[in-house]
Order: sequence, then structure tokens, then C-alpha cells
Amino acid sequence: MRILVTGAGGQVGLDLIAYLRGAGHEVHGSDISPRPSADALDASVPWHHLDVTKGERIEALLREIEVEQVFHLAAILSARGEKNPGLTYAVNQGGTYNLLEACRSSGVTRVVFTSTIAVYGPGLAEPVGDAVSLQPQTMYGVTKVAGELLGDYYQRRYGLDFRAVRFPGLISASLPGGGTSDYALFMYLDGVRTGAYEAFCRPDTRIPLMYMPDGVRALAELGAADRSSLSRTVYNIAAFSPTAAEIARSVADAIEGVEITFVPDPMRQAILDSWPNALDDTNARNDWGWKPAFDLAAMTAELVPQVRALVKANPERFASHE
Repeated sequence: MRILVTGAGGQVGLDLIAYLRGAGHEVHGSDISPRPSADALDASVPWHHLDVTKGERIEALLREIEVEQVFHLAAILSARGEKNPGLTYAVNQGGTYNLLEACRSSGVTRVVFTSTIAVYGPGLAEPVGDAVSLQPQTMYGVTKVAGELLGDYYQRRYGLDFRAVRFPGLISASLPGGGTSDYALFMYLDGVRTGAYEAFCRPDTRIPLMYMPDGVRALAELGAADRSSLSRTVYNIAAFSPTAAEIARSVADAIEGVEITFVPDPMRQAILDSWPNALDDTNARNDWGWKPAFDLAAMTAELVPQVRALVKANPERFASHE
């Protein structure tokens, strides 16, 4: 299958491209950013400059490369989004509309969309299921709700095969991209880099998290699932929900002498407090066989050596954490 990944310059996109190519697909990457370095992306992967706020450019690209499926990852994340809500609206909401409309008009049959726990608001009974009231507290969450609804509309109105996952906070051996869950990865990154990290949240902060390989696999598995087995367009996926203090202890077990302290940032702490502590992913497990492979301990065991290798190989890139 020929596949396009938008927003492919981030870690989710790069890992997804590698996973899909390993499954035998022809994959094209696109992003507003330049092509990643050769050590991050195989030179044989076609790369396209794409600004998703330009609808005519999306349609032209889809017609040019004649893809069958699109994984739509292009977005501005929560913390960065609160600093520039207008740009977040343009990229996340306008970009998603442009992508869906271009797929409809150019004959692309399937779109896989990345949503988020940021679509939820405070006060929900936990674990939070798929079909609950969505009252997001950030522009990022607002635009992701709109993306879910747009995709559902395009499926009902035009027959576009739309599928989406609501991601927990994702953790990988890379520099984060401006999400509010970034405190978790910085514990590992700065734990290796300097032996200390001051987290911007309370130690009792608890949100759903997931190791990147599980998240990438979830996208690919949902993208490949038989439509007849799916009872919904949007699915929660879950792995583990540790407190920030529990993550800190896991890091300390793996990195001798690390010191992690907590000084909450009011804006980011408010966002974290609006998110669920735990997700119910029963529908994903029943409909397409979703199951995570990593818990916190397994992630820490694999992640710390990867972070050590990255910091050693790229000292200037990892010179500071934020």
C-alpha cells in the first residue's frame, strides 16, 4: 500500500514511517520542516514539503503521488498551543479540514487521525471511556475534538474511512515537541544529561502515558484493521498511569544518584489537572485486538540506554532541556 504521513518530522512520524516500511508499505513523509537527517530517516523515503494550512497543496500532492491511505499527524501540541492559540487553530483545525477535503476530492479512501487525552475535561468518572462529554481546556484539545467530529462527518457524509486514536502522553528517546506531558521524558533526558531535573508538575500528578513503540504500533494496527470489525471511529488506547513521583522513582532505580524535584508551573499544572488519570480502552481491545507491550518498568529498562546513546552521540543537541 502507498501511504502518506503528514507531520512526519516528529518522533511519532519518523517511527511510524519505519514501522510501516517494515511491514512492506511504500511510505511518503511530509512536513513543513525540512527533511530530517539521514540518521533519522532512510534516504530512500520520499519527502515532501507540506503546509497543511494550504488545502490546494495537499490535494495536489495527493493526486501527484496517488496514495491510498493517510496518517494525519500534523499538529501543534498542548503547551506550545497555549502560547499561540491562533496558529494552533489554523494548523490543527484548518489543517485537518483541508486534509479531509483533499482526501475526499482526490479519492483517498482511508485516513488515520491522531487525537489525544486533551479532548477531555475535568470531573469525569474514571477510567474515562470513549463516549463521554468532551470539554477540553486547551486550544489543542478543542481542535482535536473538532478533528474527531470532522472525520466522523466525512465518514457519514462522503464514505471516507476515518479512524482515530486518543493518545496518552507519549514517551520516546527524543526531544519533546511542546506537549504538557513532557515532564515525564525530561526526567529521563536530564537524569542522563545532568543527573537532575526540576519537574514542572506536582509529584502526585497522574496522567495516562505510553511508550512510543506501543503508540506507533497502535496507529499501524488500527490503520490495517478490517472496517467491519470497528464499532467506532475514535478509540481510547491505554498503557499505564503512574504518578510523577512514581516515574521519578523508576528513573532513580535506573540512573544512580539522579535528583528529581518538583516545582509546579501553574499553567501547565492546570492543563494536567484537567486530563483523566486513566483511560478505558475496552473498545480498542475488543474491536481490533489492541494490547500494550510496555509498562513503566519495561519502558524505563529500554529507554534509559537509548537516551544515554542519544546524549552521547548528540551532545550539542541535548545541551539544554527546554
